[in-house]
Amino acid sequence: MTFGGLIKSDLVNYPGKIASAVFTCGCNFRCPYCHNPEFVVKGSDETYFGETYTEEDILAFLKKRSGFLEGFVISGGEPTLHEGLAEFIVRVKELGLAVKLDTNGSRPEVLESLISRGLLDYVAMDIKAPLAKYPLVGFSDTDSILRSVSLLESSSVAHEFRTTCPKVLLQDDDFALMLSIVGEKTPWYLQTFNPGKTLDPAYNMVSSYSREELSAIAASLGRKNIFVR
Repeated sequence: MTFGGLIKSDLVNYPGKIASAVFTCGCNFRCPYCHNPEFVVKGSDETYFGETYTEEDILAFLKKRSGFLEGFVISGGEPTLHEGLAEFIVRVKELGLAVKLDTNGSRPEVLESLISRGLLDYVAMDIKAPLAKYPLVGFSDTDSILRSVSLLESSSVAHEFRTTCPKVLLQDDDFALMLSIVGEKTPWYLQTFNPGKTLDPAYNMVSSYSREELSAIAASLGRKNIFVR
């Protein structure tokens, strides 16, 4: 596996843990508002933008931070596209780190395998929009999305759902439509959208729902599992 980015440590990417995070290269979605475009598509020279790291680079770094780091986050791009993901996670867990996976939920078969092997300690899955709007983010197999949701909700793995909220993509009534996807058990986080560096340059200037607007939307939905971040 090749990684396109490394966060050495923070308290944000893995709730409640000091964690390092890596970003895999390549994604099967094309979310226009994506703020990691350098990890989504290749440049004209067929290399991913920015500095890259090998598995050995990352493992050597983690070994040096042994005793300080508590968790490790694999984000992207979309990590489940990579054949060597499970084997890499095994090596990370051998270092005593809890592993969090960030995923778009498009490959439930991979998610199921990772869960059944006990390789995941936390999963954050994006809920992009109501199912009918998924083609707007470049993906149409919504059955896979629902399968991934079901897998997580029936598992013992800690998990959350999250939605980034640009106004141009999500209208007020879309949030009620998403209730049927996320259910009532799992925390669902509504996230503000921060323009400035996006896959589609047209999204650099579009507005987000404010935290206050999202709080009002969350309250109107009448569920205790909906939060704003």
